[in-house]
Amino acid sequence: MSDSKPFRAVIACGGTGGHLFPGLAVAETLHARGHEILLLVSEKEIDSTALAAHPEFRAEKLPSVGMPSMLVSPAFIGFLKRLWESHRRCSTIYRKFRPDVVLGMGGFTSTAPVIAARWRSLPAFIHESNAIPGRANKIAARFATNVLLGFEDCRSYFPGADCVVTGTPVRKNLGTPIPRVEAAKIFGLDPDRPILLVTGGSQGASGINQLLFKTVPLLDKNLTQIIHLTGKNDDRLAAANYQRDGIPHHVAPFHHRMEEAYSAADLVVSRAGASSLSELCLFGLPSILIPYPHATADHQKANAEIPVRAGAAEMLIESEAVPELFAVKLSNLLGDESRRRQMSEAARRIAPAEAAENVAGVMERAVGGNLK
Repeated sequence: MSDSKPFRAVIACGGTGGHLFPGLAVAETLHARGHEILLLVSEKEIDSTALAAHPEFRAEKLPSVGMPSMLVSPAFIGFLKRLWESHRRCSTIYRKFRPDVVLGMGGFTSTAPVIAARWRSLPAFIHESNAIPGRANKIAARFATNVLLGFEDCRSYFPGADCVVTGTPVRKNLGTPIPRVEAAKIFGLDPDRPILLVTGGSQGASGINQLLFKTVPLLDKNLTQIIHLTGKNDDRLAAANYQRDGIPHHVAPFHHRMEEAYSAADLVVSRAGASSLSELCLFGLPSILIPYPHATADHQKANAEIPVRAGAAEMLIESEAVPELFAVKLSNLLGDESRRRQMSEAARRIAPAEAAENVAGVMERAVGGNLK
């Protein structure tokens, strides 16, 4: 329970897992401190699925809003119409819920809620997880009390804004690390041999999957064990490939208890989304990061450069990836426990472990004595 008096908070966090799960982490923290939470989400299936596990929170859906790349086009008129509909919906919700503070976690699902909050003279915040901000947050920042950042590197993109580096909140249901021996046995793998975890995030990553299929036959079968979370399309092909190549493996489209996979892993191959990086840092995992090549403004590459500079990760550009060289990189790291230990220590130093608490604290201080 917090020393702050209970208040009502709106958290707009829908549209993608990168917005939704950090928003839920903040919601859980505020709820545990005695505050009342209302979530504003999009109409997408990912939001409905995630909220089914959180019946303790009220939620309202906003019209899906996506800004077209061409500003002079019929699509831009449609964007403005949907944004205005979302704003009107927020105003109606605020009249009924009477929030004291509003937090937007990024994406255009959070733009209208932040603007509507400022029109009502409420403290309003945006959180930017990535090293390079999205267009939605660049717009919403003009209406925000503070801009909360996952990475210090992002500060320069918000000139004139009052920025606070909080880190990126990590979902509470991720759990805590478990003993590695126990975790390895959950996946049917040998705890005495290195384990490689391959994951593309909640949606999988076909480019990473295809690279692994070409690379694995080049690896030392006596050194390699793999947990491969493929996403929904490539699991059968991955399992067949590893079976053919004689590689001990656990293949699944996804794994609900990611703390088990992270606890088993000695090295991770992953995309470089902000939430994924925060989780890798929390568990102190060395990684090879393969940024999603089509991310807006190439922000995943900018994200990846942060742990690379810190000595916690290596980066591989997907378009330049060669199986033979990737196999050497994997083998070198899997066979060098001392190097992995150094990378692990560097990873733990990058991101604040209490990011959700940091965001909640900023919101509590802003509400202060201005409660109704």
